[in-house]
Amino acid sequence: MSYSPIILEETTPPADVLEGVVVVVVVVKVAAAAVVVVKVEVLVVVVLVVVFVVEVVLVVVVEVVVVIVVVVVAAAAAAVVVVVVVVSATAAIVVTAAAVVVKV
Repeated sequence: MSYSPIILEETTPPADVLEGVVVVVVVVKVAAAAVVVVKVEVLVVVVLVVVFVVEVVLVVVVEVVVVIVVVVVAAAAAAVVVVVVVVSATAAIVVTAAAVVVKV
């Protein structure tokens, strides 16, 4: 029986295979970076939407408060006018009654 020696040769993959591996690694890294950028952009959009909603809510609340204040001030002014009218009418009645009493 004869044995033939096994000769192990050192082989390197062809250059096009190495280039393909490099391209795949670069594409994966670019895709990962793009995912991070998209996540950041989505986060920025969410923050902007929240800020916009809060701003709108605050504007509406401020406008409602202003309307309430205006209505309260107008009601107070109307109350003052009513008091002035009542006092004036009372004064007119008193003056008229005094004039009648003086004539009698």
